[in-house]
Amino acid sequence: MRLLAVFAAAGLIFVGVWLDYRNQMARAGSGPLDSTGIAPAPAESAALSLGLPGHRADLGHLPDDPLAGFVEIGEGPFLMGSDPDIDTLAYDVERWSADQPRGVVDVPAFLIGRSEVTVAQFRAFAESAGYEADPRVPTGPPLHPVSFVSWPDALAYCRWLEELLRESPATPPELRALLADGWRVTLPSEAQWEKAARGGDGRIFPWGNELRRDRANFATGGPEPVGEVACPECPYGLSDMSGNVWEWTRSPWQPYPHDETDDRERLDGDPLWVMRGGSFADPVRNARAAIRGAAGPDVRREFIGFRVVVAP
Repeated sequence: MRLLAVFAAAGLIFVGVWLDYRNQMARAGSGPLDSTGIAPAPAESAALSLGLPGHRADLGHLPDDPLAGFVEIGEGPFLMGSDPDIDTLAYDVERWSADQPRGVVDVPAFLIGRSEVTVAQFRAFAESAGYEADPRVPTGPPLHPVSFVSWPDALAYCRWLEELLRESPATPPELRALLADGWRVTLPSEAQWEKAARGGDGRIFPWGNELRRDRANFATGGPEPVGEVACPECPYGLSDMSGNVWEWTRSPWQPYPHDETDDRERLDGDPLWVMRGGSFADPVRNARAAIRGAAGPDVRREFIGFRVVVAP
């Protein structure tokens, strides 16, 4: 599949470049990657038996707090996109339109994971559901962000987690009530992700307008455990909205202006899906809150992961 690269890889930065992923994999000697295979669930899940302090083994290693690691993002508008007069590092694909660099988007309330989905959480899903994950999915450390996951892999995890939260007696009452009211566990939309990353004030980075190397894991040699890099100035108390791993969204790649009701229109048979946030391998330009990348659904890389939302 094609990969719209707005990230650093092998020491190079590609912006707006289309890469042929299938050809890459063929040259590397890799066979087809099955993202939907199901095998019988094992009798006992090693991941589910992990003892991780502060996490619930009976809820797939979600955090042990009143919302199981989810954070509420209130209803309301925010500034989406980049004004190059304010953000000199902005790419053209972040510009709202030729006449309007940024737009106001009103987003209904939703919950989003405080952290990226971890190795322990994804492996609990794979082992419980008998899901054939790519063999490159890390086996540890358990609190690192999971990677080498495709877009269908991420959606399969969301479906499993929703079922678990609906059925488990350990689910926090507020979450249970929202799910009973029709809310779903899924990937964030591009607008939900950006609002959660930058709040309502249009800041350049999740922590503000000035570069800080101590607020995100970017331009380094590898991922850190989720939440390892503190960001007290980041809105909503979320971690790793810049760096660590790129995060899949449920939005197809389309030019701005963003229109949530237009997500299924003007798409050909081979859409790309938006990724957000940059990764440990990226330069500062890709650590900004408005950065946009995209990839084909079957792309798996060491610097691509995801986080989830609970939303109407």
